[in-house]
This record gives sequence, structure tokens and C-alpha cells, in this order.
Amino acid sequence: MHMIGTHVLRCLLALGLMSGLVACGSFANCFNSGFAPAACGGGYGESNPSSLPQPTPTSAEGRWTGTTHTGRAIAGLVLDDGSYWLFYSAKNNPNILAGLIQGTGTSHSGSFGSSNTRDFNVQGAGIRAATIRGSYVPSKSFHGTIAYITSSPESFTSTYNADYESTPNLNLIAGTYAGLRSDNHTVTVTVDAAGMLSGHSSDGCTVTGTLSPHPKGNAIQISVIFGGGACRQGTETLTGVAFYDAATNRLYSAALNNARTTSFLFLGTKR
Repeated sequence: MHMIGTHVLRCLLALGLMSGLVACGSFANCFNSGFAPAACGGGYGESNPSSLPQPTPTSAEGRWTGTTHTGRAIAGLVLDDGSYWLFYSAKNNPNILAGLIQGTGTSHSGSFGSSNTRDFNVQGAGIRAATIRGSYVPSKSFHGTIAYITSSPESFTSTYNADYESTPNLNLIAGTYAGLRSDNHTVTVTVDAAGMLSGHSSDGCTVTGTLSPHPKGNAIQISVIFGGGACRQGTETLTGVAFYDAATNRLYSAALNNARTTSFLFLGTKR
């Protein structure tokens, strides 16, 4: 009888908490004070947090790889803050970086939209304003259409890359990378395990910078400073993102100024 009575009292206390009979100011305060209600079924005890359902993604956040309808390869990120960084290749040549699609979008119930898209094309088209409308299935697919003001739209399809769920590893990224600019100048970038970056191109431009893990997702935050002289960016400081594709040993990186009028794009393969 004593055990049954105790159990009943505990259940009544739990029901009292749920119905507001025990004053804590708010349910959150009750929980933080250790007064969370317990189930009244088979006994009294604390819940094991690891056994509780984990939250599932509800947005287009993730790392995505795919193609456009014109034969370009795309690879990039949609981050937890809604910003997206989608690299695209030359037509029918995934080894040549042609540009970056960047902006901030909104995810809602499987639909994705962005009104501040900019296309940083390095094959002569320059910086173009656009919008994106698309659809997504969290952690599965992300499809969209990029609508330009002065040129034909471009559509893309992509699938989720689970590597996004890994932890950024600067030791894995550390190394020397070589890439080719659209003007056929070679670019060499070296990253060490502490996140320090240095680079130079065959036309004499130099760059230094730092890399650090993004707070969420397998993404890297990057800051670069140009050395002036041969650099068309002068001595500007740009910030952006980077990620390492372990399957291809490639480092993707992009940085912009605050006005998004100057860019640094690099795709290199580890030597």
C-alpha cells in the first residue's frame, strides 16, 4: 500500500505540473528546476536523453552535389543561417570552376526562395543579380531554378551529401592545393593544421588568411587578405566559406566583401 500510494502521489504531482497547479512561472522553469513530469504507466524514473526522439532537419540546410540542365556540375552548401554557396563548373567540364551562386534564402514546408541571389561568374559574365525558387526534401534532395534579370534561367537538381554531418577537421584539410583560374593562371594555396592559409598565383598575386570550423555542419569559415600589387582585389579583406571533398581531395573556397562586389573563388586539388 505504501508503494502504491507513493506512486499515485507522484502521478498527481506530474499531472498538477502539466495543468499548471504547481507554480513555477513557466513549464521551462519547472523543467530547469528538476520538476519535469514523469509518465504514470509502469513506474517512476528519469528519462534517458539518448532514447528520446532526435530533431530532424526541416530546411534545405546541408551539403549538395548535382548538375544543371546545361551540363554544369554543382557542389555547395546551404548553412543553418539560410546562406547558400553553390559552386558551378564550366559546361561539361567538372574540373574547371566557372562561378559561384550566393545569397540568403528561406526554407518553408519544402519550398525554398531567395530574392538576393548573385552569380559570381569567372568566365566573362561578371556579377549578375538573380532570384532562386526551388523545392527540397530535408537531407535528401534540393532542386531549384535561378532566374536572371538579363539572361535565360538555369535550373539544377542535387542530392544530399551526408559528409555535411561530419565534424570539420583541419588536420584532414591541411595540405597544398593547386588550381587553374579562368585566365589560365595557376593558383597554389597551402593550409596548415592550425588553419593558417597562404597562397599565390602565377601572375604574382599573393593572399593570406585563416580557416576555422563553422559552428554547425561540416563547413569552414574563411577570411582572406590580398597582398595588393598584381591582385585585382587590391588589399581587401574578404570572408566566406570553404569545404573539403575527401572523395576527390578538392578544396572549395569562396570569400566576398560586405557589399558583394568583390570575390575570391578557389577550387584546388591536394597535391
